[in-house]
Amino acid sequence: MKKSDRRRKPLLADRKILRRAVLDSFLKLRPQTMLKNPVMFVVEAGATVTTIQLAWNAFHRGGALAFGFQITLWLWFTVLFANFAEAMAEGRGKAQAETLRKARAETQARRVWGDGHTEMVPSSKLRAGDIAIVSAGEFIPGDGEIIAGVASVDESAITGESAPVIREAGGDRSAVTGGTRVLSDEITIRITSNPGETFLDRMIQLVEGASRQKTPNEIALNILLAGLTIIFLVAVVTLEPFAVYSGAPQNLFVLVSLLVCLIPTTIGGLLSAIGIAGMDRLIQRNVIAMSGRAVEAAGDVDVLLLDKTGTITLGNRQATSLHACPNVSEVDLARAAQLASLADETPEGRSIVVLAKEKYGLRGHDLAQLNPNFIPFTAQTRMSGVDLDGQHIRKGAPDAIEHYVAEQGREVPAAIKQAVSEIASSGGTPLLVAENDRVLGAVALTDVVKGGIRERFDHLRAMGIRTVMITGDNPLTAAAIARTAGVDDFLAQARPEDKMALIKKEQAVGRLVAMAGDGTNDAPALAQADVGVAMNTGTQAAKEAGNMVDLDSNPTKLIEIVEIGKQLLITRGALTTFSVANDVAKYFAIIPAMFAAAFPQLKVLNVMRLHSPESAILSAVIFNATIIIALIPLALRGVRYRPVGATALLRRNLLIYGLGGVVAPFVGIKLIDVLLTHLHVV
Repeated sequence: MKKSDRRRKPLLADRKILRRAVLDSFLKLRPQTMLKNPVMFVVEAGATVTTIQLAWNAFHRGGALAFGFQITLWLWFTVLFANFAEAMAEGRGKAQAETLRKARAETQARRVWGDGHTEMVPSSKLRAGDIAIVSAGEFIPGDGEIIAGVASVDESAITGESAPVIREAGGDRSAVTGGTRVLSDEITIRITSNPGETFLDRMIQLVEGASRQKTPNEIALNILLAGLTIIFLVAVVTLEPFAVYSGAPQNLFVLVSLLVCLIPTTIGGLLSAIGIAGMDRLIQRNVIAMSGRAVEAAGDVDVLLLDKTGTITLGNRQATSLHACPNVSEVDLARAAQLASLADETPEGRSIVVLAKEKYGLRGHDLAQLNPNFIPFTAQTRMSGVDLDGQHIRKGAPDAIEHYVAEQGREVPAAIKQAVSEIASSGGTPLLVAENDRVLGAVALTDVVKGGIRERFDHLRAMGIRTVMITGDNPLTAAAIARTAGVDDFLAQARPEDKMALIKKEQAVGRLVAMAGDGTNDAPALAQADVGVAMNTGTQAAKEAGNMVDLDSNPTKLIEIVEIGKQLLITRGALTTFSVANDVAKYFAIIPAMFAAAFPQLKVLNVMRLHSPESAILSAVIFNATIIIALIPLALRGVRYRPVGATALLRRNLLIYGLGGVVAPFVGIKLIDVLLTHLHVV
């Protein structure tokens, strides 16, 4: 669990969210809002009808009004409690949106003009393509790409993590987000978005739970609940003529109470909260979901496709080992490789310098007296190097270096040819280093697999998810990376259209596909996938194509995403089971109470031995309202996910939530009846 998760205040303990949720509970009473939830709309309509009846009785008939008043009051509480559950779920998103808005505050930016001079302008004046310089202590004025420099950046306003991150030009760590703060050094960025179109603006819209769209499964469940509501509505309406015919007419308060207690109000009141809470749990793990549909689809994912570069691997090839010729020491090879790389600003060149420093202690060269002449890399020579003090050091592709020494009558030693072959077969990229007319040895560049990723893939496999790596590398290199990472399969030499074709092939046989990627070439596949997770450090095209953005840029975050998706589905199923089951107990409480006076033999059905018909009906209505409040923590936290089969999951639901849904109301209604009797409320 992340530190940011542990630091979060429990939702029900946040007084600001509680106060806001109470207010929103009343604001949501508008009929146009309640119509979105058919079950609770019927409850509100019933409460309105009993309110009118209560007023009529008070002004025209007089007499005892206590029973009708209490029924009406608890019916309104039922609606308010359901609205409160939804408002609580929305509260975290709204609170996060407020935090993000603070991060979007207007800042000043140093814009760089074409002639090199700078001027201070408000960040709102920057447009895509503008160049800005940001120094330590300053806020980054807008989304952009670092084109020069390296800096430590505080992204806590976006990710919730207090630890700073390193952002630098080139590679897969160059993307920066407006509103974050530079802690050290200075960077030059190219703005990639216009005001109002930044990633921060989109995040604010996305974390606002109120704008969440319902998922297909949620819509289907709403239809089912609406169907059950209509069935019970017809049953209650037609019950009164039979009651009159039987000599046991019922008043309006009793009929409305029966309707409200029989329709699935528990799940109806918690359904929206469950969906919104699922999105909020993703936000707590630094993942922004574009829609609830994506969260739900994550719970049913069968196949995960992952781009290799920047997703499974670090994205930049790193120098990991040296292979010296038999008559050359590794230190001499390291010194020559480092000298040839001092002017090489590519990630590969910098990694060679770092390897020579860390492994061989070569920490500095006084080049001023040697008058070095650095030879830049070109596509024609495929080499780079340096000439100094009579030495001609070259570093480059094996065939280029082989041609270079062959022109001087020398050849590559057999041992180095063998080393080159072994490096290539293991998935690495070999470079040769030569001094004058002889080869000193080889440098192995490796596309480094991210730490701990193999264990994460094992976890996904245990969850029944097949992992497939897709890469543009040749099959030999791809196979080596696949073995190291522990994926189930791989697709080599993949073009964007090949990725799309693979996703469509999996979807054609009914599988749900998730795709994680960070590059522009991943964008079509991210858009086609059922769950497209774009890395925050990736390109703008990738982030716009996916339906989720991982702020931590950790491809194995999909494990948490899938677990949250499954947790959402399991929670919804568990509470639906509970809701339908607890109607059984309320049926045994209300039906005998309605007809026991006219038909004494029905008293045998009063298995709970409730005190009176009035207390039985009122106890059932009170339980029906309060159980919604009692289940809010479970709806927001979610039922814990365990990687078990569908049969075991169904058995658990029936034993815990089905049986619990039957037993809990019997106990709860009886306790409320005892309390009401003791207080002489009825």
